[in-house]
Amino acid sequence: MKLTPMLEQYLRAKAEAPDALLMFRLGDFYELFFEDAERAARVLDITLTSRSKKDEVPIPMCGVPHHAVQGYVAKLLAAGFKVALCDQTEDAALAKGLVSRALVRIVTPGTVTEEEYLDPKQPNYLAAIAGDAAAIGLVAADLSTGEMRTASLADRAALVEWLTRLTPREVLLDAAADGLADCVRGAVPSAMVSAQPAARFDAAAGRAWLQARGADGAGGDAAVAGAVGAVLAYLRETHRASVDHLRAPEGDGSEALMLVDEASRRNLELLSTTRGERRGSLLAVIDETYTPMGGRLIRQWMLAPLTDIAAIGARLDAVEALVRQPSRRDRLTALLGTIGDLERLTARLAAARVTARDLLGLAAALAAVGQVRSALADVDAAALQTAAGELDPLPQVQDWIGRTLADDAPLKPRPGQLIKPGCHGEIDELRELALHGKRFFTEYEAGERARTGIASLKVRYNQVFGYYIEVTKPNLHLVPSEYRRKQTIAGGERFVTPELEQYEAKVLGAEERLGALEAQVFAELLAAVAGEHAALSRTAAALARIDVFAGLALVAERRRYSRPAVRRDRCISIEDGRHPVVEVMAGREGFVANDCRLDTDAQQIRIITGPNMAGKSTYLRQVALIVLLAQMGSFVPAAHAEIGVVDRLFTRVGASDNLAGGESTFMVEMKETAHIVTQLTGRSLAVLDEIGRGTSTFDGISIAWAVAEHLHDAAERPLVLFATHYHELTDLARSKERVHNFSVAVREWKGEVVFLRRIVAGPASQSYGIQVAQLAGVPDPIIARARHILHNLERNELTDAGEPRLAADGAGAQLALFAGADDRLRDELAAIEVDQLSPLEALNRLHELVQRARRG
Repeated sequence: MKLTPMLEQYLRAKAEAPDALLMFRLGDFYELFFEDAERAARVLDITLTSRSKKDEVPIPMCGVPHHAVQGYVAKLLAAGFKVALCDQTEDAALAKGLVSRALVRIVTPGTVTEEEYLDPKQPNYLAAIAGDAAAIGLVAADLSTGEMRTASLADRAALVEWLTRLTPREVLLDAAADGLADCVRGAVPSAMVSAQPAARFDAAAGRAWLQARGADGAGGDAAVAGAVGAVLAYLRETHRASVDHLRAPEGDGSEALMLVDEASRRNLELLSTTRGERRGSLLAVIDETYTPMGGRLIRQWMLAPLTDIAAIGARLDAVEALVRQPSRRDRLTALLGTIGDLERLTARLAAARVTARDLLGLAAALAAVGQVRSALADVDAAALQTAAGELDPLPQVQDWIGRTLADDAPLKPRPGQLIKPGCHGEIDELRELALHGKRFFTEYEAGERARTGIASLKVRYNQVFGYYIEVTKPNLHLVPSEYRRKQTIAGGERFVTPELEQYEAKVLGAEERLGALEAQVFAELLAAVAGEHAALSRTAAALARIDVFAGLALVAERRRYSRPAVRRDRCISIEDGRHPVVEVMAGREGFVANDCRLDTDAQQIRIITGPNMAGKSTYLRQVALIVLLAQMGSFVPAAHAEIGVVDRLFTRVGASDNLAGGESTFMVEMKETAHIVTQLTGRSLAVLDEIGRGTSTFDGISIAWAVAEHLHDAAERPLVLFATHYHELTDLARSKERVHNFSVAVREWKGEVVFLRRIVAGPASQSYGIQVAQLAGVPDPIIARARHILHNLERNELTDAGEPRLAADGAGAQLALFAGADDRLRDELAAIEVDQLSPLEALNRLHELVQRARRG
């Protein structure tokens, strides 16, 4: 196949990015050829055509308009492709022969900075992993904001935990790393995995870059430095623009953060529901931020709550100050709503990928920054004072932009529309000539008509001949001798004159010079503004914190949250706690608040029984969420809350399988349980729902009993909420002093069960499973048969001695899980603290005991 010079140029560019789809600029279109065209046409749903159709093997091709390329690139990225952009590097009108072109950028999921490609309230991390199984270095850089995070990890389990929290869009790893790609894909299936040559993980280059930014600590870890080196090398290859806005990396900070593992984030529905929807998640309820950077920050705070009491207190002070001063808060939110994404704009400034509109928007945002700082001038919360002190409205930048750019500069300005009149003398002269000099041709046409007597004479323009005079055939005898014939057409002749040619050169040259000079002035302005990236980044970060504080204050006022007391002891005490999401969905008046008290000395474990649909899972989750909210610095949905700092929050809630991994629901449950019991610390909170339900009844009871015993006897004494349908577990309270039974209050009324949603002391009298089935609409004959079967099972529940033999201690002695019915009733009566029961609770308890006594 014989290739044209243009296709040879295309193939040279393609060789620079063999793993990307190459978009090749031809005039007003980006074209794709060969296999790239076939792949892109399928994804973009555009027509696939061919070049050189007369050849024996036509070349497939497709194209998209250059002005709409970002939308098409976004679709290709979402489909898992990289996209290389090859642009013209010279004016086609001035080119001699083939127009010069060069690969200007390779767009990948982890290197995009344009708003069209990004979720405004989520980070966009490019991660790199270096080292071996014993010492792993992780770097996550968000090129769109300049944020960089590093972590030194001990093993792949810790790596998976970090990856699931960061959810990077692209991960760089050593092509020779054994099994690492599968590990990464298992942790973040949506991420693009880009294998890199080992030479790119250059620790020396990474260390030098870190040291230049004052991050010597991170540079001391060879694996981390190698990962930084890989990120820098990859950005040089793909981004092909300045990365000066990348900030010194933040360490993992794990010693000052609560660990919330991936299972807990999923079980508590922090970011999305189990159906994958944002609505119904905790983030959807508490995110009242007004800026994209504030939205990203509150997400980060929620996923990594603090354990430092002073830092938590500082955040709570800031929120409280804005709760108490709603007028100040309203003023702040009104201003924040006008600022936009200053953080990501700073990244685009560094890469010189902004428009005049962006800069005009920046000037307006900086003016609002000054007003935000004034609105916080006399605030008394230290965290707000610090943030206000970091705000810099950069008046010189506002002045540069205001003096340079036209106030009404369009998104894609034509020559003469970009620079403000009075800013640049030569531009003003050229603008007058280019934009208003064309009046000469109108006046020249009128003058020539009068001079020659040719009424139909017209002065016209085209790109081939420029300006010319057109005369129809009937009037050719009137043409003056100084007219020089240029072209004969069907209806007449075209002519030029020396005067016309001279002025044409002057006008067209002015327009070209005007465009070039305006571009030069804009580039100088852009460079000057980009030089302030450090101050802009600090300002954006401070605005994000102010935005989060204001948003949390708004939530606290709107939802009637209270300020928690976060303490150093190992106690959790919540009065009238509520589930922050369920109460929004159900309505405040329809939600029943409940208390919770856990401590390591007397009430370490709460075993909670009750029927399905009664509210056990909601109660468990609400306690965990109240703790998490308190430690992220938010007010909480409770009348009063005292939270002893929790360093690790574990949950085992809900049922799901892992089909891709070949794991059953029970296997997933047991893996999560194993993770919890092996990772516990003295400050852990474990929330366990229905341990052991995925297997046979006796297996499930045995596992649940053993897990509960282990948690009670462990030296760390973690605080535990343990919901179960296995009523046998309530007898743990007989032998384990720090285990206490609670249940969801239920009342039977005229043969039906009524859920009171109230957590009360003591075990549930029965599961009410048949009543729940009846409520769900199971046909009456099935319900009746189920009652008969249940009666038979209950009659054979106990041995002749009245005690089942389900567990024994280590010495082989029999552990009596159940006493006889009379002994059990007597023990439960003796355990009731009458003075602590409300009238409603006392009536419910009495009714329950009477019903059980009547059943014998």
